[in-house]
Amino acid sequence: MSKIISIATGVPAYKHRQEDIFNFADTVYSTNETDSRKLKFLYRHSGIDTRYSVLPDYSTSAEDRQFYSKSNNLEPFPDLEKRMQWFACNATKLSVKTILDCIEGKIEVAGITHLITVSCTGMSAPGMDLEIMEALNLSPNIFRTSVNFMGCYAAIHALKIADALCNNDTTANVIIVCTELCTLHFQKENSIDNITSTLLFADGCAAVLIQHNIAAAKGLVLKNFFSDVAFKGKKDMSWQLSSHGFLMTLTGYVPDLVKEDFDGLLNKALKNANIQKESISHWCIHPGGKKILEAIQQSTGLKEEHLQYSYDVLKAYGNMSSPTVLFVLHKILQELEINEDKEAAVFGVAFGPGLTMETFIATYD
Repeated sequence: MSKIISIATGVPAYKHRQEDIFNFADTVYSTNETDSRKLKFLYRHSGIDTRYSVLPDYSTSAEDRQFYSKSNNLEPFPDLEKRMQWFACNATKLSVKTILDCIEGKIEVAGITHLITVSCTGMSAPGMDLEIMEALNLSPNIFRTSVNFMGCYAAIHALKIADALCNNDTTANVIIVCTELCTLHFQKENSIDNITSTLLFADGCAAVLIQHNIAAAKGLVLKNFFSDVAFKGKKDMSWQLSSHGFLMTLTGYVPDLVKEDFDGLLNKALKNANIQKESISHWCIHPGGKKILEAIQQSTGLKEEHLQYSYDVLKAYGNMSSPTVLFVLHKILQELEINEDKEAAVFGVAFGPGLTMETFIATYD
């Protein structure tokens, strides 16, 4: 078994209030007062107060925009090439800073033996993995791999890879870094998918240090993983490339699918780990949106306080795709580090295209 020794989180420089992002979206999507009123209702009931972006544009006047055109219709609209240029300029810097925060006081940079990079919002070759290696002066012989285009559940997939690596090498110091710049992919076409994406998604980064469980330091021991796919929802959550950026499909049926299927998934995952639901002390739920968290409560009978860290992350950061569940886990780990004697069993889950649901169970030892 492997152990999470440290988690660090990072966000870009620009912090936007949800009401300011509404003002930006309102000028793009609303053609009349009725549209504006409906959009404002969605923003006010999103459960989000603030989000972060590498772009200042969502809170500035038109003349101060740096990424989008200063014109009222945003034309010429940014193409995929421009979006990937901005990703390349920002993703590695944010990743490196977050990795350094993660390993501070734990290991030296030269002690990193394995690197797993995760992203679904930027692609290139050479990619972010090589750029991080160069920036940190890591050995060119380091083991590296990338998890690309899996969406919000990708962090748990990366944890599974890290667990396998640590089980094979008891001296491994595995770094996972999940970096998503979702706000680069704003689309101006007035569709429910684009409106939903603009309402929810944000930029962020999380880094995790994982070692074999023989490590002396306390941490979260990864005990079990379980995944399931509800193919009936494959058209309701998807992520496609286009000439104007990446296109998110996120239909209103997703919370219904979660409500319908989540309790069954939970029971299968618990049975697979031979653990009872009553033994779970902490719920690390990916806050894909307020409606998804509410659907999980309705499906399982969990109360809002059981998902408080998920609601807190959603409120302060929005949905950052793959790093988001690690932001929640970071809060749980901080609590456990304060209360060292407290026994804990953590159940984690994240959702993504497929409709895929990935879970893990960890204990604090």
